Amino acid sequence: MNTSNTPTQRTSRLKFLLVVCIFVAPIIAAALLNFSGWQPSGKAYGEPILPQRNFEQEHVQVRLADGRTWAWRDTSPRMTLIAMAGPGCAAHCMDVLTKMAAARITLNNNMSRLRLLYVGQPPANAAGNGMENYWALGSDVDGRLDTYRPTTPDSVSAVLVESDGTALSRYPVGFDPSGLRKDLQRIIR
Repeated sequence: MNTSNTPTQRTSRLKFLLVVCIFVAPIIAAALLNFSGWQPSGKAYGEPILPQRNFEQEHVQVRLADGRTWAWRDTSPRMTLIAMAGPGCAAHCMDVLTKMAAARITLNNNMSRLRLLYVGQPPANAAGNGMENYWALGSDVDGRLDTYRPTTPDSVSAVLVESDGTALSRYPVGFDPSGLRKDLQRIIR
């Protein structure tokens, strides 16, 4: 039995080691980057909510106009976009709410994967503008969402909530509705 390495065997071993290195090198690089503290950053328009809150676990109650309680966990996995208006929701506020509803429509076939919830006193002309056609109207029973509610008159802020009730990101007063639309298109596929 000949135990010497032939050139063919050495070439085969080198090819095998090269293939192993091709698959192992990215794993090692990712581990090194992770241990060094580097995290990839994407361009998101919303601000992350830190520390994260889970409205389902915290038992945040939103009472809908028909008396039912809002279910953070729906029968099918759907995200919730909560809009909260500042005092005296008027023309600017309604314009932003309309653009938020339009952002949902631009999701096309995935539009059903996003629920729109308006929490607070509805604008005076909500019925005339057809707001109830797009938004579920409710009120924060215990005031536990007040930290996200704007204090600026005729303004709107928003919170994007995962289907399990986890608050993902916040859109403070003055946010760009087209940026919200881009975030929704990236998240909901």
